[in-house]
Amino acid sequence: MNVYETNIEYLLDELKRIDLLLHKNLDKRKSESNPGIDDFPGLFISEDEVNSILQTPVYQKTDESTDHWTEKIETITMEIVAKKNESIQQNKKLLLPALSKTFHLSPFEEDVLLICLAPELDLRYEKLYSYLQNDVTKKRPTVDLVIRLLCSSIRERIKAREFFSNSSTLLSNRLIYFSNEDGSQLLLSRFLRADDKIINFLLGTNEIDHRIKRHSFLVKPRRTFGELILADEIIRPVAGLVKKYSNKKPPVLYFQGPYGTGKKMTAEAISKELGVSLFVVDSKTLLKSESFETLGITIREALLQDSLLYLEGFDSLFSDENAAKYIIRELGRYPGWIILSGEADLEPGSILKDRGFISFGFKVPSYLHRKELWKSLMNGNISNDVDIGALASKFNFSGGLIKDAITTSQNISIAKNKASKLTTEDLFEGCRAQSNKKLISFARKIESTNTWEDIFLPDDTKKQLNEVCGYIKYKGIIYAEWGFDKKLSLGKGLNVLFSGPSGTGKTMVAGIIANEVKLDLYKIDLSNVVSKYIGETEKNLGRIFKEAETTNAIIFFDEADALFGKRSEVRDSHDRYANIEINYLLQKMEEYEGIVILASNFSNNIDEAFLRRLHFKIDFPSPDEELREKIWRNIFPRKTPVAENIDYSFLSMFKITGGNMKNIALSAAFLAAGDSGVIKMEHIIKGTQREFQKMGKLCTKEDFGQYYKILT
Repeated sequence: MNVYETNIEYLLDELKRIDLLLHKNLDKRKSESNPGIDDFPGLFISEDEVNSILQTPVYQKTDESTDHWTEKIETITMEIVAKKNESIQQNKKLLLPALSKTFHLSPFEEDVLLICLAPELDLRYEKLYSYLQNDVTKKRPTVDLVIRLLCSSIRERIKAREFFSNSSTLLSNRLIYFSNEDGSQLLLSRFLRADDKIINFLLGTNEIDHRIKRHSFLVKPRRTFGELILADEIIRPVAGLVKKYSNKKPPVLYFQGPYGTGKKMTAEAISKELGVSLFVVDSKTLLKSESFETLGITIREALLQDSLLYLEGFDSLFSDENAAKYIIRELGRYPGWIILSGEADLEPGSILKDRGFISFGFKVPSYLHRKELWKSLMNGNISNDVDIGALASKFNFSGGLIKDAITTSQNISIAKNKASKLTTEDLFEGCRAQSNKKLISFARKIESTNTWEDIFLPDDTKKQLNEVCGYIKYKGIIYAEWGFDKKLSLGKGLNVLFSGPSGTGKTMVAGIIANEVKLDLYKIDLSNVVSKYIGETEKNLGRIFKEAETTNAIIFFDEADALFGKRSEVRDSHDRYANIEINYLLQKMEEYEGIVILASNFSNNIDEAFLRRLHFKIDFPSPDEELREKIWRNIFPRKTPVAENIDYSFLSMFKITGGNMKNIALSAAFLAAGDSGVIKMEHIIKGTQREFQKMGKLCTKEDFGQYYKILT
């Protein structure tokens, strides 16, 4: 048996059949008309025409004069059906049968599409339709013409009206539309047109509808489940669902998690397994579209593309209750796989309740998975000294953010005209660019250029600070590779307390640590966080830690004494709520997996229960005389003109902190600039006087000795 080699060959045969229907209707019209009535069709109504209309029943029986056309139509129909079926068995691509299968069209509905398609291929059909409708202005088929062409009895004609209701397959799926829809015309008088997308599809062009290109795109899946770098608790159940529902209507899936955690890649793997495309829709852009009809066109496109429907940012749609109801109703029409994705939790409620609803939580990958992702995405394009483990440990990134960080690093390297391989500096800069740049509530970003050479501390304090840096560097190895994460459910972050008087270098050291480990530093004054209103402090702390999750930065809480105090017996409501606030902070610190440094001027105010939650408690004592002399000898920048006879030994006897010394040095510099241009002992002594005045300390001859005369 012959087959159709091309889709066009098949369509031309179908149009030959439509031509026979037109011939039959034309002969029927001629047999019903009186001479002279059709001399001016559609231009005026004559008395003879009125009489003819009145004498004709509502619907005449089949005219015997058209029987030969009926026989021809039946013959060609059987030939086309047989040839079409054989072609489909031989995998020939015939698009009308494919469309019919997708939307479950009846033969009548297929013929409606062919009648609407004909003028798109040959404008001569416009003249034929005008003539058959007795009106030169009616160049497109009306519902009445279609029914007359396809129905042979009054019962068929009445039944056929159902095919043109708003809920019909043809109209609800936007396969056809009423081209003169204004709500005022009778159904039979309405003009029918096939949608442009459907016309193009039937003629072999299946590009995404131009009306939805702004918020959707098609992905040809490449990844398999075996190629995904995701936790087994996600891959195993999802892959199992695909096998279970491969031949029946699947449940709706909701993939919940932050950006870049593998939601879309998993959807792609499902598509690959099913052998279909992935049709990705941006829900946020969809919501901004001018008409709800856009969603219907989107769903129709997913069907035409034979794809899995994937709606990104689906949680954003439910900000509009009316839109949500419409969306749920429209999605219910889609028979294939639907995957919704978003960052917020989503209760299924009434969403497609007849389909079933299964939610999967996608988390930021573990340290080991992050290492795999870095290695996979870098593809060897890094310098030999780059420590992938350090990147994975310090930046709690999703796969998407790792990919973005690498792209940014490459752009940074190109901008600097550097070698093709990425360096540690490039990668850390690219990573910091991906972290949340929104300023944390109550926080100020600290930019520091200090190094360990700029700070003078007791030896034990230095050792502890080096241990802090090591903790940050090796955190991933200890928890993931050495298995400590299995022993600890909470407290996987790093909590450090810097304790000591003001001016002893706590903030400076926090900046040095940030530089050492190549992370950003945010400083938060806890005195601004604590509120007199009940519950407000907890709310502020909750906001801080929530935003901190995406900063991948060191969080430095200054003025911790505003909140931390000795836990005492509860004497009044203020004491009770103060303890509640402390407990809440402890809870958030234990849950947080980042780095928190607290600074307190009075460590005695912090009780043992709190100290047990800390990984380090590092004391910053006021410097002794030996340390003070070291600080004085290094307080001035190298470019500063300083006299050679500065009495550093004398200056070290002032019992002040490094912060006070810095203020004195700056004051002396300005005094010298307005004097000799060289910093001398007299300028430093006068600067010390001003600092003592700020401190509320008297300048006595006993303290200043031989230099006291400078003050008088």
